[in-house]
Amino acid sequence: MPDTVFTTPRLRARRWRDSDLAPLLTVYGDLDAMRWVGDGSALTPDEATRWLDVTRANYAKRGYGMFALESSESGEVIGFLGIVHPGGQPEAEVKYAFARKHWGKGLATEAVTAAIAYGHDVHGLTHIIATTAPANAASHRVLLKSGFVRGELRDNGDGTAIQVFEWRAGVIEASG
Repeated sequence: MPDTVFTTPRLRARRWRDSDLAPLLTVYGDLDAMRWVGDGSALTPDEATRWLDVTRANYAKRGYGMFALESSESGEVIGFLGIVHPGGQPEAEVKYAFARKHWGKGLATEAVTAAIAYGHDVHGLTHIIATTAPANAASHRVLLKSGFVRGELRDNGDGTAIQVFEWRAGVIEASG
């Protein structure tokens, strides 16, 4: 099966390799970035190794999962993005994270837009969600520019909430 999943003008999305463990820990080990992810904890090496295995299982089960994002210019892994079903949820969900030095360059919008097209064109997905912390304005902008619309604010059952964004095939909304 080919390694490359999709390309954009500045990025190459590909399936994960064992060699992605170090960049995975760099991106998901950044406590400032992780304040927006889950409970805000950095990923441990054991968790990262397990995630590589889970991702391989997702490729086998669905044909998609998380992908490494390489710079087309340098070949360096600069982030990760994918379409997943966390906790077995029925909706496909786009997730992404970039190394801090690559923030603010429009790469997330470029990657998310391409991931939506990939999910729809290759896997027939017609509804994809994204979830963010309610205060994560930067991710809200990325998702809105990528064709998502703001959805409900879901209660996590622990006193916190998550903002849901939705993308549906054939629905064109104004970016905000």
